[in-house]
Amino acid sequence: MPIDGTAGFGLTTELGANNRGVGWMSVLRLTGVSKNFGAIQALKNVSLTIEPGQVIGLMGDNGAGKSTLVKIIAGNFRPSHGQMQIGDHEVSFHGPLDARKNGIEIVYQDLALCDNLTAAVNVFLGRELTRQIGPLRIVDYAAMNRQAAALFKELKSETRPRDLVRSMSGGQRQAVAIARTRLSNARLVLMDEPTAAISVRQVAEVLNLIRMLQDQGVAVVLISHRMPDVFSVADRVVVLRRGSVVADKPISQTSPEEVTGLITGAIEHA
Repeated sequence: MPIDGTAGFGLTTELGANNRGVGWMSVLRLTGVSKNFGAIQALKNVSLTIEPGQVIGLMGDNGAGKSTLVKIIAGNFRPSHGQMQIGDHEVSFHGPLDARKNGIEIVYQDLALCDNLTAAVNVFLGRELTRQIGPLRIVDYAAMNRQAAALFKELKSETRPRDLVRSMSGGQRQAVAIARTRLSNARLVLMDEPTAAISVRQVAEVLNLIRMLQDQGVAVVLISHRMPDVFSVADRVVVLRRGSVVADKPISQTSPEEVTGLITGAIEHA
């Protein structure tokens, strides 16, 4: 999608149809991925396939390897062993920018928003739109407000472009963070505990945002400790324990009780 102040903003066409995964066997495939930090093995032979428009609930206890896996996918870490593929092509990310160029975005738990700036400015932070006035280029706040409004409308969020982030609810803040991922036409969005420490009403808003991404063909990996949230929106659940995948199955073929047993070790494998 163009993000120049002089360019058009074909939101429905570019953000909808292009993300349906046409011509893509998978959004991302991991095969035998391991990660060592010195003598500590954080991930052991992890294999995972993510399809277009699929929501995967990634669950596990603290220290299970969830964050390490997500950081490898997002380009923050390089795997010690194993292979990553997008479609039929092997990829190797040297940093988050490489992951973003390949359609992978991450929404961190702290959201990385600036409370003193507006929703629109946060959406375009680091990718500000500009326009030419004589020999100068200035930030085009009007264009950013218009395009941010279109993104919020697409996400069916009540977030307003000119509102300061400090005055927003948890659900609205998530909408700002998710809208930011839409600028790069993401095929995969990684979400780290998006429903932690927010109200029941705001949880419903965030889950609806995830469903909106799914409807547009965007794959989502939802890292969460909240069993009801995962079972509400996920197509599959992947459980990590001590760095290994102990379950990867359709949500319809498991239960909260089984997943709890897998997380704690009461059930070895499923």
